[in-house]
This record gives sequence, structure tokens and C-alpha cells, in this order.
Amino acid sequence: MKKLLSAVLASALMLALLAACGGDNTGNGGNGGGQAPETPPVSTQPAETQPAGGSGEFTTVEPGKLHMSTNAAFPPYEMTTDDGGFEGIDVEVAEAIAKKLGLELVVDDMGFDAALTAVQTGQSDIAMAGITVREDRLEVMDFSDSYATGIQVVIVPVDSPITTVDDLANAEMIGTQKATTGYIYCSAPVEEDGYGEDHVTAFDTGALAVMALVNGQVDAVVIDNEPAKAYVAENLDADGNPVLKILDTEFAVEDYAIGFAKGNDALKDAVNAAMAELKADGTFQSIVDRYITAE
Repeated sequence: MKKLLSAVLASALMLALLAACGGDNTGNGGNGGGQAPETPPVSTQPAETQPAGGSGEFTTVEPGKLHMSTNAAFPPYEMTTDDGGFEGIDVEVAEAIAKKLGLELVVDDMGFDAALTAVQTGQSDIAMAGITVREDRLEVMDFSDSYATGIQVVIVPVDSPITTVDDLANAEMIGTQKATTGYIYCSAPVEEDGYGEDHVTAFDTGALAVMALVNGQVDAVVIDNEPAKAYVAENLDADGNPVLKILDTEFAVEDYAIGFAKGNDALKDAVNAAMAELKADGTFQSIVDRYITAE
């Protein structure tokens, strides 16, 4: 089966990742929809204190704060801590960006599709959740420069007859996370290189999709690479051996970027400039290195 596989990736970015958490966001999402906050956007930073490359004053949905909508179930990019906080690559990068802009980061955790809707409707300033840049999303939101390359992969039981991506065509049921590119690709009609909606089950989180795989409710799960590795490591038999594995063949290669409301150029330019500085001074790579080790 022809998929969006790309040999372009190689070792360009060590944080090559998967999951989509891609997904169409032209529809309404759970707790990310509704009206904009009662507090109107206010100017938080004079132009001279913005990073080099900023384009005039920008506004945020709350004075002095940068609201980031996310789905904190996407390790190692965003996940919850035992004390109810948040951590991960996206979280730390967003914190570093907020600091450069003189703002305090606020993480708003919600469903993936809701996180995209929140930034579109002015309930958050940025969206970071391993978001893939797609043409349909560009119609309803803007994106920063890409900051990572994501790889989507396939997880199957260790004894599965599915040994390559092509074998997915024989799967009775494929699990994905709702609204992700994995779901979009898999649920597409067969004539569009998908498997059809009847052969795909969408779950609220990748963890639930993997749980269904372990329980035999689905035959495979399509998800981003780094979360896939975490889920495989967590699911062991009584002897400590993995019960799941990741197929060697990549399913899709994508670019991750930060989402903004359509037309919010001043904030987008400021964030792009801050990200460029974080990459130039090594901060960005040091954050990545804490979560992803070289293989």
C-alpha cells in the first residue's frame, strides 16, 4: 500500500516523532469550543522588550500570561506529573518562549481537537501538542516555523501477523487517537490509500488506543513514534518482556509546529523569533536531550 512514507527523514532531527497527533480540526472539539474568555486581549509587551524580529506589540488572552492549549497525553512532548503539573518537550519549550516574551506560561489541558479549536476561537494564545501542519488546518489557523519532524508508526502485538505497513490492509480494526492525522489517514477511503471508517476506531487518547490493542479489541494502533516507544515500554508480561512491538516501516513523516489564531501575526513573529534564539543558544536542544536519548 502506498502511504506517505518518506525516506527524507534519516537522522536530520533526533526528535523525529510521530502522533499527530495530527488531525482535522475544522469541526468543534470538546472543552476547547465555546465563547472567548470574558477578559479581552490586552497588550502585554512593549515592542522594545520583544525578541529580535518581533513585529510590533502583540496581545494575549490574559494580561502577562501565555495560554498554551494542549493534550497532555503525548509523551515525551506533553504529559502530566504525579502532582498534577505538566512536563515534556513542548511544555518546557513553551515555558522558555514565554520567559523570553516576559510572560508566565499557563498550560490548558484538554482533548486534542479541543486544543486546536481553543486557539482558533481565542481561548488560548498558542497550541502545542505535536501538531502536524496540514493544508486543511492552514485554512483555519496559522503556524509557526516547524520545530520538529514527527514519524507515525504502527504498534502491534509481538505475535501479530501484521509485519509491515502493507499488512494493515488485512487488519479488521485499527486504533488511532481522535482527530489525529493517524485517524485521518487510516479512515480515508480505500481509493485514497486509506482503510475506510469501518476499519478504524478512534479513542480519546493514544493510551486508550494502546489499551484496546493489549486487550485484543483492535489489531494495530497508528501513533507517533516517541509516544509509541513509551507505550511499548510500559506494557510487559509477567516475565518483563514486551507484549507489543513497533513495525520497522514508517507509516508517515510530518512536521510539527505551534498553532495560532488566524491572522495573529504579531504573536507568531514574536514566538518564531524566540524559538530561533532558543535554537541558536542551545536551549532547545538541551530540552530535547532531557527527554529523547540518541539511539
